[in-house]
Amino acid sequence: MAEANIRQPLYGAAARRVRDELREPSDLEVAIRVAQQLLDSDKVLSLQESLRLLLRALGAEPDASVPANESVDRCPAAHPEDPTPCGGPVVVTVLDAQNAGANGCEHHGARLLASLEGARVYGLPDAPAGTAIRVFKAAADTRPFAWVDGPRTRPETLSRAENRGGGEL
Repeated sequence: MAEANIRQPLYGAAARRVRDELREPSDLEVAIRVAQQLLDSDKVLSLQESLRLLLRALGAEPDASVPANESVDRCPAAHPEDPTPCGGPVVVTVLDAQNAGANGCEHHGARLLASLEGARVYGLPDAPAGTAIRVFKAAADTRPFAWVDGPRTRPETLSRAENRGGGEL
């Protein structure tokens, strides 16, 4: 087999093959890959997030149902399925393990922090003193994805405080 000259430019099928290997996957391709990996998972919350990624990639994500008497304007940390209103002004940033983040009120900041593994919270520069600590403490007593109904028996569905106390508050 002849050795290829790596100094020569690529054309045709070889160039297309290299281009395809180097391109970023689309949102749909990423969502499909995540769904395939979680297909045999028994974790309901992981499966829900996988479905949400697929629907978002397809442009078919359902609108969050907002009661008519509630404002649609909520902080960025509020999950679309979380029906609770904001608990004040935007005062914290919650960052996940990959440093993606969202600003939020204390209430939704705590709920987001409780729902993310390896997340951390920071007070915004104009936030009152101790805001991040209050959110951190509230998150310890908040169950992950608190707006999701259903039995809570597995450790990943309980709050950090419940897990420290052996499953009871």
